[in-house]
Amino acid sequence: MSPTGSALRIGVFGGAFDPPHNAHVALAEAALVQLDLTELHVIPTGQAWHKSRTLTPKEDRLAMTRLAFGNLQGKVVIDSREVLRDGPTYTLDTLHELQKEQPGAQLVLVMGADQAAALPTWHGWQDILGIAIVSVAYRALSTGDVTRFDPKQLPGLPVGARFEALELPAAMDTSATDIRRRVASGVDISSLVPPTVARYIDQHHLYRSA
Repeated sequence: MSPTGSALRIGVFGGAFDPPHNAHVALAEAALVQLDLTELHVIPTGQAWHKSRTLTPKEDRLAMTRLAFGNLQGKVVIDSREVLRDGPTYTLDTLHELQKEQPGAQLVLVMGADQAAALPTWHGWQDILGIAIVSVAYRALSTGDVTRFDPKQLPGLPVGARFEALELPAAMDTSATDIRRRVASGVDISSLVPPTVARYIDQHHLYRSA
């Protein structure tokens, strides 16, 4: 859908970005086109409370994020607040900070359908839905079908929670986990990540087997 309205719309797109890949960039591009955003904050996770594995150092993930989204300068802000924050990273804290910085703006939290389905596991998820519209990105499958997330299936869904659909143009099966495995196995990843990110991974010897 193409939302309309006079209020500023601030997009929030967070993730480990370990590493950022072409599907991440495609999602950001689609959000800018479809969601009528004033700007999109791309926010690498700091200390991820929900990750069982140790993330790549935050300095590397922030650098790769800047490289990956560098061609989207203008409306895209690479926001480093979470990697600079002490302690666990919570989206709710970030939204509260943005509310104070942009009073009156509508916050739009951009995420994939799998993340949306897992919202009840997020810290303060019901408060998040009271602050931000959640824009759920749907990607076409190889068959042309689209997997749909139904927010009504979320247990304890707050009254007034708002969701928007974000349509990705094509099947995007890339995952950061697969990219890390490929690098560790010496498999080429040049078709999966921006060239600048591929060079950074190679130059800094990231994701290689010990």
